[in-house]
Amino acid sequence: MDNSPLQVLTVPTAPYPDQRPGTNGLRKKVHVFQSRRNYLHNFIQSIFSSIDLRDRQGSTVVVGGDGRFFNRTAIEVIVQMAAANGVGRLIIGHHGVMSTPAISCVIRKYKAIGGIILTASHNPGGPDGDFGIKFNTANGGPAKEAVTNKIFQISRTIEEFTICPGLKVDLTTLGKQMFDLENKFKPFTVEIVDSVESYANLLRNIFDFAALKELLSGESHIKIRLDAMHGVVGPYVRRILCEELGCPANSAINCVPLEDFGGQHPDPNLTYAADLVDSMRDGQYDFGAAFDGDGDRNMILGKHGFFVTPPDSVAVIADNIFCIPYFQHTGVRGFARSMPTSAALDRVAKATKIELYETPTGWKFFGNLMDAGRLSLCGEESFGTGGDHIREKDGLWAVLAWLSILATRGQSVEDILKDHWLKYGRNYFTRYDYENVDIDAACEMMEDLEIMIADKSFVKQRFAVEDKIYQVEKADNFEYTDPVDSTITRNQGLRIMFSDGSRIIYRLSGTGSDGATVRIYIDSYEKEQVFEDTQVMLAPLATIALKISQLHHRTGRSGPSVIT
Repeated sequence: MDNSPLQVLTVPTAPYPDQRPGTNGLRKKVHVFQSRRNYLHNFIQSIFSSIDLRDRQGSTVVVGGDGRFFNRTAIEVIVQMAAANGVGRLIIGHHGVMSTPAISCVIRKYKAIGGIILTASHNPGGPDGDFGIKFNTANGGPAKEAVTNKIFQISRTIEEFTICPGLKVDLTTLGKQMFDLENKFKPFTVEIVDSVESYANLLRNIFDFAALKELLSGESHIKIRLDAMHGVVGPYVRRILCEELGCPANSAINCVPLEDFGGQHPDPNLTYAADLVDSMRDGQYDFGAAFDGDGDRNMILGKHGFFVTPPDSVAVIADNIFCIPYFQHTGVRGFARSMPTSAALDRVAKATKIELYETPTGWKFFGNLMDAGRLSLCGEESFGTGGDHIREKDGLWAVLAWLSILATRGQSVEDILKDHWLKYGRNYFTRYDYENVDIDAACEMMEDLEIMIADKSFVKQRFAVEDKIYQVEKADNFEYTDPVDSTITRNQGLRIMFSDGSRIIYRLSGTGSDGATVRIYIDSYEKEQVFEDTQVMLAPLATIALKISQLHHRTGRSGPSVIT
């Protein structure tokens, strides 16, 4: 056996112009990573080169992914390049699989300089699906724009990368593996860790596991149904909810992570988690939840498939926040929501006199507020909810938060929601997604729309649909000044706000890999009529939204791909 130090090579390469990380990292079709020479290597080198050599030397980096196709191939390259770039230790999830919330937890626990997360979140997997690479910094959260811009600039001019091609790591065996590299004084260490344990321990210190165990397996236990959608969160659900909290094993479905998510779209909403919704309809389950590919998103359902919108979900958790022991100890520093998310949370914040922040879409904005000690709970309409225990949204945390509320209040999901609406009024909210739209047509539509709403004559315009009249009070392109560091983030979505508090918002989403996704958000507040059908209540505003944008005509689409 050859025990000589492993060789480090410098390999010439040529840059690609399209490696700009979006809100959630770099996402492309798998075949892009497979077919373009050194495409993966270039981006990984750009990440390492964005970190000052003094910080990189001997540092710890966490690596894991949602188990989708190309995950293992990418990890092999990352290991070889991390070693060659002076990283001292890699911490990798068992089999290369670790949820995004768990990676955030492990980065913070081990004081790593960051983590590389291999996921395209809720996008499809498999050889014909999507693959993504996201860099999280030392706080455990997504890299800020200054960092992602630096990575992008390096990727545009890269001429070479360094790699240790002879280094082979065993992802199947827990424990440390040491490697001697030429011209390195210290061995390079790879530590394969239990993907669940550090994260599970964090949750034990947040929630009352004894109360949750009584709720889920005690004498008067409720019946629940959890769908991991063949994503990364399956092993976490089995270990924490089934083995530790006593749920029957058949409470958890689709818990084996698969490279193609079983051919499904691992997106926890009413469209893609339809099997879960159907299984809830007959009333045999009191509570249901679904998770996305990398475990950071969640959907909450009550008996008979009663749907809790993500904006309502975070508002209810806020109103019942002291059902969670963690917040009894820390207190509540602030609430936040992304701009497109309905204003349901604002009403709780106002009633409780707790500061409310409205941010652009992207968890990094919440992370900045958390790091400054200003934020405890936040949520996005895109099925993301979380607390300041980590710096990512956290699907399993949200489910345990809801179960804690059920345990404390002894009511059903539906009754808790209805009580909430009676107390605060209801923000009717929906989102229409038009996926894989021609990018030029989408951009032209948004440009024309912005010109229209920027015209002074647009304000005070009245729109009549049936017997309802809506008058424009304000219209703009949302921009955000961070209260912590005063950085300004512009062009975050076109907003039309009406005199009754209703809003229509248009955004181009940056999380897909194919074409553009146009999203229309509609938010309307009702103080009295709180038990009506959402789509019926929002139909007049939906008509106005389509009329103003001429979206169907401009994109050639007759209707949305997904309604949530």
